[in-house]
Amino acid sequence: MHCIWNVVRPQLLLLLLLLLGLTAGSELYGDIHTALEFESLSQTQHNLCQRELPAIFFQTQKHQPVRGNGSSIYFQRIEQCCAGYRTDPYTGQCVPDCGLTTPDNCRNGFCRASGHCECFPEFVRNEQGACIHTCPIACQHGRCYLNGTCACLPGYVLDPETRLFCRARCPKGCGTHEQCVAPDKCECLPGYRHSSELGCQPICAPDCGYGKCVAPNQCECIPGFIKRRQRNVCEAECYLHCENGFCESRFKCNCRTGYQYDVNTTSCLPVCQDECGHGNGVCIAPGICRCFEGYELRGNSCEPKCESSCGYYGKCLSPNVCGCVPNEQHCLNGSCDANGHCECPAGWTHYVGQCLEPQYIERKLSSLQLRKELDEDIKYEFHALIGRLFNWS
Repeated sequence: MHCIWNVVRPQLLLLLLLLLGLTAGSELYGDIHTALEFESLSQTQHNLCQRELPAIFFQTQKHQPVRGNGSSIYFQRIEQCCAGYRTDPYTGQCVPDCGLTTPDNCRNGFCRASGHCECFPEFVRNEQGACIHTCPIACQHGRCYLNGTCACLPGYVLDPETRLFCRARCPKGCGTHEQCVAPDKCECLPGYRHSSELGCQPICAPDCGYGKCVAPNQCECIPGFIKRRQRNVCEAECYLHCENGFCESRFKCNCRTGYQYDVNTTSCLPVCQDECGHGNGVCIAPGICRCFEGYELRGNSCEPKCESSCGYYGKCLSPNVCGCVPNEQHCLNGSCDANGHCECPAGWTHYVGQCLEPQYIERKLSSLQLRKELDEDIKYEFHALIGRLFNWS
């Protein structure tokens, strides 16, 4: 059956991401791009870029075949905002994103272009990049005089460039990659973390693989290893996608923690405990499941849900299908007794796993399609009641 999806329009994509439990600034699926990603992420109009994700992430039914519209059936092509842009929650359009260059995504300002925040009048960028009030309204770490100038509190000095806010003062100075955050107190710059042996060192996430982190998220490869386009990790040249990992050699992909290699996508896909309830959902990030329709998340597992209660002696075996313990005999439209048998309402008859009124039994036998379903029901009932007592080996 043909189930190839068309390229998702921006408005539909926003709805799809919400249904998958994503936010505009998060990506649960990992960093898998198109097979042609090494040429470029092809840019379309309105700052939209095409991208490919594993088609299994879009599966909603448990027994639905995985078929994507990408470079192979194992990938689904979508459109999303290009790097440096985000989805506006009100219009669904891609707008410039200043989240990586400002701590509050350009609050009290206007994000003119990707990473370029322009503060509103009477606001100024402070040392962290946030737009803050200045005199005559307020002055960071100081007070405003009537003439509009800023007087700093003890331990602080005027910013030498703007003279519109006060910075902390560290008379002894700070070390490499450090900043003065309070009087006589230094901390590592954003993108760095402190090491007792080496001081403030840059952070690269994920790690550089066969390389060295020389600046925040900037890797320098050792000889013989490369960085593929749109990627920062140093790896061997290979013909695998190897997303969420790095190539150890031409034909070997080393996966990050929480991922395992998938031969169909030649990449690393996230791992969840018990495969989200033995295949009742999709693992969309390490330890995070999205359940198929008819199932719900209980703890870390996707379990079937039944709209009506299965009673004290029954349990939900599959979506809206109750069974009697311990043999798990089906009991549709009935209730289970203490002996594990299905009891029907007065005037109804128990017929192959369900309680039916007499006229419906005749209709079930007369329909070819219903007879096929009946054959499957009989096989299940036989196994539930007596089949399991036989040794077929």
